[in-house]
Amino acid sequence: MLLIGAQFVSALADNALLILTIAALDALQFAPWWAPVLKWVFIAFYVVLAPFVGPLADAVPKARLMAWMNLIKFLGAALLLLGINPVLSYALVGLGAAAYAPAKYGLVTELVAPELLVRANAWIEVSVVSAALFGVVLGGVLVSAGLTQSVLATSLGQGLPTAGTALAHLGLPLVLLLGLYILAGLLNLGVPRSTAVYPRSGSHPVALCRAFWRDNRTLWRDRLGGLSLAVTALFWSVGACLQFLVLRWAQHALGLPLSQAAYLQAAIAVGVVIGACAASRWVTLQGARATLPMGLALGLMMPLLALCHSVWLAVPVLVVAGALGGWMVVPLNALLQHRGAAVLTAGRSIAVQGFNENSGVLLGLSLYAALVHLDVPAPALLWGFGLAISALLWLLMRWRPAAQAT
Repeated sequence: MLLIGAQFVSALADNALLILTIAALDALQFAPWWAPVLKWVFIAFYVVLAPFVGPLADAVPKARLMAWMNLIKFLGAALLLLGINPVLSYALVGLGAAAYAPAKYGLVTELVAPELLVRANAWIEVSVVSAALFGVVLGGVLVSAGLTQSVLATSLGQGLPTAGTALAHLGLPLVLLLGLYILAGLLNLGVPRSTAVYPRSGSHPVALCRAFWRDNRTLWRDRLGGLSLAVTALFWSVGACLQFLVLRWAQHALGLPLSQAAYLQAAIAVGVVIGACAASRWVTLQGARATLPMGLALGLMMPLLALCHSVWLAVPVLVVAGALGGWMVVPLNALLQHRGAAVLTAGRSIAVQGFNENSGVLLGLSLYAALVHLDVPAPALLWGFGLAISALLWLLMRWRPAAQAT
């Protein structure tokens, strides 16, 4: 429970800090396109550092590493408080998060018996989704309370806006978030150590990169590991696009302002929590592959959403879509961790998983941005993404032969 608590507090601070950083960009008169750059930079660290964070997570006590990474996040928030460029400050938070992930999920794999891995992943997923929800709410409350007022900005270095004075009116909310990072670090220090010991990896960057690509091939070639890796990468890449697509569709089709359209994302999150809890109750590790039809149904919910013309119809559709996604991804994520720990190590397999999933997110967001640039209507995008999800999952179900987890 300490691990879940530490994960929740740390992720809560990350999501609230994102909202405050966006508010800082607005106050400093950054162009609007800088806001998605924050997410890009954050995710890019997961991809670029993947060859190195896995061996790091296996080389040191994972709970202690998570505490160190909370310190790095603390420093990122502190830099923003001191008036450092918001993008650079949040990039440091992304660096800490990239190393935090393999330690967190790797420790779950080491501490929990295989028959309880689905349930443990459900709790982790619930904490992640809850932290995202409450973090956005917390950040929004701090912003809307008038704590982030306009400040002076100057332009330094190749026209990149940066704070010429301290962001004084961000002081109180940032101090609160600094306290959350300290709390998360203290909780991490209380997490029990795992008894798992792995052979030492080399420290040369080229050797680590080569070893990482070998690990990548090994996990993709594993029957169940490759299948679950493909499905989770597809799920998160499409999910990142739907996060923005639902907002755009709600504004255009339902006429909602951005503040109200954002509440529809909460409906998806509630559904994910319901699905994750149901999966933890009724799905075993051996039955994880049988949840793939849930993904087919999830894809078909997107065209159904496009046909909705009121909030009261859209909300239940989004809740059901989130529940289907949670029911599918939690068991498959547990299966991926189990197979990854069997054929590689806990930390290295999570690094491979993070690399593939976040590479898919970057590609998915690039595709979505291109389609939006071409002015493709939101309903057409819902139909396209929904049918693509169902088609790809149908192919994956036929591509990989049935097998039992071992």
